Amino acid sequence: MDVELQILKHLARDAQPTVGVIDQYCETYKHLFSEVRSYECFKYLHLGIISPIKKKPYQK
Repeated sequence: MDVELQILKHLARDAQPTVGVIDQYCETYKHLFSEVRSYECFKYLHLGIISPIKKKPYQK
């Protein structure tokens, strides 16, 4: 079923997949989240931590 349709009908849905390593690690903590959106944010937080992001150079 389409995710948008599930949201509109307030049906339970599975979290969107990310990177396999992140999905496997976060699966352990899935039971702590009552809403799938909160669990997805938890996964995206971990994804952001390991993602290579260019840092802005420090300027005085």
